[in-house]
Amino acid sequence: MRIVVTNCNTTREMTAEIVRGARAAAGPGTTVTGLTPEWGPESAEGWLDSYLSAAAVLDALRTYPGPPYDAVVMAGFGEHGREGVRELVDVPVVDITEAAAHLACLLGRRYGVVTTLERSRGQIEDSLETAGVARNCAAVVGTGLGVLDLGDDERTEAAFLAAAERARGAGAEVLVLGCAGMTGLPRLLGDKLGLPVVDGVGAAVKLAESLVSLGLTTSRAGSYARPREKRRSWGRPTL
Repeated sequence: MRIVVTNCNTTREMTAEIVRGARAAAGPGTTVTGLTPEWGPESAEGWLDSYLSAAAVLDALRTYPGPPYDAVVMAGFGEHGREGVRELVDVPVVDITEAAAHLACLLGRRYGVVTTLERSRGQIEDSLETAGVARNCAAVVGTGLGVLDLGDDERTEAAFLAAAERARGAGAEVLVLGCAGMTGLPRLLGDKLGLPVVDGVGAAVKLAESLVSLGLTTSRAGSYARPREKRRSWGRPTL
């Protein structure tokens, strides 16, 4: 089984970190390949970055030169593009946002999302609403750290713990890592908090494997029907 994991930004070091987390979660016989967009934001933080990222990821998958793959994992928490990719490709598409939330709902009645900047809350809330799992979300809490700040493990851990306490105070029984860049966050945080911690990348990989093993893929009956045939221009015309 081959799974392609798409980073939502152009930072290749982050793609490598995400792929490490995905491979750690993958079962025997599953090959994980990372895909970094050739253009777009170096980190996705806000509506503008998110829409730009969505187009870049769609373009990267549209022009993907590698071997055939069995599923796509979209490693952008709350980022746009999920529905478009489901129209574009003929394999299961699992977004880390909804994957993490669905697994969290199996572990507790209410979950909390700990993310990077507070400005990402609206996008994440909208994504959870579209996926049908928003009613179980107790809170989406920002750490105040930018995506590119997550390389400082000590600072990230302290900020995560503080934000997680706020989420627990709001009623969260399970915590969700609200950024693919948090994939390498030590599991010991769950022990410190006394709550299960769900990593979206790992959750998405396991769900993708399950869908492929069960022979299931995206329905073409309505919302995700194949795109209509028409002329589409990608990027500026070449002069």
